[in-house]
Amino acid sequence: MLIRFSVQNSFSFKERVIFSMLPGKGTLKKEHKSMPVNGVSVLKTGIIFGANASGKSNLIKAIALGQRLIIRGTEVDRPIEYVPFKLDINSRKDDTRLEYEIQSKGKNYAYGFVFNSKRIEEEWLYEITKTNEKKIFERNAKSKKIFDIEPLLKLNKKPKEKQFLTFMAEATPNNQLFLHEFTTRKTKGNVSDIADLENVVAWFINSLRVVFPDDKYKEGIKSEITNNQKLQHIYKELLSYFDTGVDGICLKNVELEKLNIPQEVLKQIKNNLLNFKSDSIRTVLSTPDNTYFISRDNDDLKAQKFMTKHPINGSDSSELFDTANESDGTNRIIDYIPLIIDLLKGNNVFIIDEMERSLHPNLIYDLIDLFLGHCENVNSQLIVATHESSLLTQKLLRKDEIWFAVKDDKGESKLHSLEDYNVRFDKEIRKDYLLGRFKGIPRLGNRYDLKELFNK
Repeated sequence: MLIRFSVQNSFSFKERVIFSMLPGKGTLKKEHKSMPVNGVSVLKTGIIFGANASGKSNLIKAIALGQRLIIRGTEVDRPIEYVPFKLDINSRKDDTRLEYEIQSKGKNYAYGFVFNSKRIEEEWLYEITKTNEKKIFERNAKSKKIFDIEPLLKLNKKPKEKQFLTFMAEATPNNQLFLHEFTTRKTKGNVSDIADLENVVAWFINSLRVVFPDDKYKEGIKSEITNNQKLQHIYKELLSYFDTGVDGICLKNVELEKLNIPQEVLKQIKNNLLNFKSDSIRTVLSTPDNTYFISRDNDDLKAQKFMTKHPINGSDSSELFDTANESDGTNRIIDYIPLIIDLLKGNNVFIIDEMERSLHPNLIYDLIDLFLGHCENVNSQLIVATHESSLLTQKLLRKDEIWFAVKDDKGESKLHSLEDYNVRFDKEIRKDYLLGRFKGIPRLGNRYDLKELFNK
C-alpha cells in the first residue's frame, strides 16, 4: 500500500509536494481504511481533481518515473531520465527528489532518491514505525564514504556475505540506483538476510500498477478465456452489469497470413515463437481495431481474435462482433475487467490517469463504488486522477480521499486536500467545487478579448 509520495523539481512540480494516503480525523466510512501495519493505516481510495494542465497527470508521471528507474534502470553511459521543472532558470539545473513511503510484507518503508541527468546524488531506505525509523542503507555521492550499508552487513555476518554486499554497493554505477543494482544481481545464496530490499523491490514490481489513458492493462489474460470458464463468466456478468449489450466473449481462429500485419513484423513473431520449445507461449498483438493472440501449434503458428458475443433476437445463437464495432465505452469496460479482478484480489496499488475516459459519469461512479463496496477485507488501493465532478460527493468518498491539483501563475503545480477545508460531512461539495471554492478548475480568460480577435 502507498502511504505517501513526495516529488520536488520534476515535471510541473518545483517545490516539494506531498500526496498522502494517511487518514485524517474523520470517523466515517471506516471500511475505507486498511488494517494497520505496525500501527499505520492508510486509505484505500484517493481521487485527484483539477483543471487541464493542473498537474494531475504529472503527479502520476513522477510516480511512474521512479518506478522505471528502479525496475528498468538506466543504460550504461546513458543519461538518467531527468525531467526538471523548466519554467525557472535555477530549477533546470537543480536535482529532482522522489520519495515513496510504502507498506510491504508487513512493514512500513521510506525509500527515496535525489538525482540529475548525470548521477544519483542521494538514495536511502528506512523501515519506519509510528515512533521511530531504522536505517537499512544510505547513499551520498558527496560523502567520502558514498555508501553506508552497515545495517545490511550486521544482518549478513559471514565474510563472504559482507564481501558480496560491499562489492555490490561499490560496483553500483553513478547513474544507477542501488535498488536497481540489487535486482540485477544473483543475491540469493550469496547473503543470508536481504528481506527489506526484497520487500521494497517486490512492491514496485508486483504491487504498483500505473495505468495511463492509452494503456491496456493485462491484456494477455484474454488469451485464457477458452480454457477458463470462471474467467468467461466474470467477463459476461460484468459486461452485462455495466449495460454494454455484450452477452459474452470468445476467441475466434483466424488465418495468420490474412491479418493486416506488416510482413517484417509477422516474420519476427514467427521466429520468436518457433524458437521456443513450449507451446504455451503467446504473443499479444494489439491493433487500433482488434486484439490477436498468436501462439505455437507444434511446428506451425495459429492466430486467434478476441471477439464479443451479442444475442440475436428470436434465436438462441449469438452474433460475433469485432471489438472495433463496439463503442469506446464498452472497450474501456473490457480493458478494466482484469484491473477490477486484480484490485479485489488485494495487495495491489492502482494509479490511473483519466479513468473516466469514454465512460458515462454513472459508470465511473459505479466502478469506484463497486470497489469501495467490496473492499472491507481487501488491502488494495485505487488512486485516480480525473475531471469527473460527479465523483465529488461525500456519499461516495471521505474528505481525506479527495485532492485538488492547482497550477499557479508561475506554472507550478500544488496539491491540497478537501481535509484542509472546514466542510460538514453532510455537505454536497460538487457545486462549491465548480464555483471555485476548492480551486482546481479552469481559469478562463476574458471573452471580450476573443470577440475582438474574431472580429479581426
